[in-house]
Amino acid sequence: MYSFLSKLLADKKSGEIFTLFSVWHFIYIVIAVLTSVILLTVFKNKDVPAKKKLSKTLIDISFGLYLADFFLMPLAYGEIDIEKLPFHACTAMCVICFLSYRINFLEKYRTSFALLGFISNLVYLIYPAGVMWHAVHPISYRVIQTLVFHVLMSVYGFTVLVFEQNRFNIKKSYRDLIVLSLMVLWALLGNYAYNGTSGDYSHFFNWFFVVRDPFNMFPAQISPFIMPFLNIAIFFTAEIAIYLIISAIRHFKK
Repeated sequence: MYSFLSKLLADKKSGEIFTLFSVWHFIYIVIAVLTSVILLTVFKNKDVPAKKKLSKTLIDISFGLYLADFFLMPLAYGEIDIEKLPFHACTAMCVICFLSYRINFLEKYRTSFALLGFISNLVYLIYPAGVMWHAVHPISYRVIQTLVFHVLMSVYGFTVLVFEQNRFNIKKSYRDLIVLSLMVLWALLGNYAYNGTSGDYSHFFNWFFVVRDPFNMFPAQISPFIMPFLNIAIFFTAEIAIYLIISAIRHFKK
């Protein structure tokens, strides 16, 4: 059984490989856009409970897919990929959004979690560096699982933005700043806990890009002192821009 599943899920290295803005890449982007449009069309006139149920169902599926991956990775790669631990915004927001429907304290921050999750997953969907680095066939499990997950999380964030936009208030954007700051601290904890060398273990992670500049604009020695604050500034600016778009939409609807 293991041999069959391992061959089925293992990276396929021969033939075509997944590349940026290839036909396969655009297929996933189109799937995300079409799914969002279809859900918007079907649910726009539904009542609030139905819209909330849709968002909850999407995050439940996303979390289930994320969790299942930890059981399938040993079959696909022969080990659990530590990179998939929830220290990137994409995966961390999946977990925390899932919990926000079950823990009352987190509920008031749900839109902030969903907003950060939407931006981070959309960025990854547009530039899926993680799967490109492995240079595998577009129908490999690694590619399918990773991009389907990010499609689902992007669509989830979109549904929250559209169907719960009344909960988005720029006066409460301080909550987004709190969530961003905590995300940076969480990523720093993960990076400094798991980075290092000991015996056969040797890893360097850059979760949420808080210890190294991904574009090599800053020297490695000073990046850890710049990137945490730069990340907060960039993401918060993007979130404020979305707030302004939502406000403009509300204005034109009046």
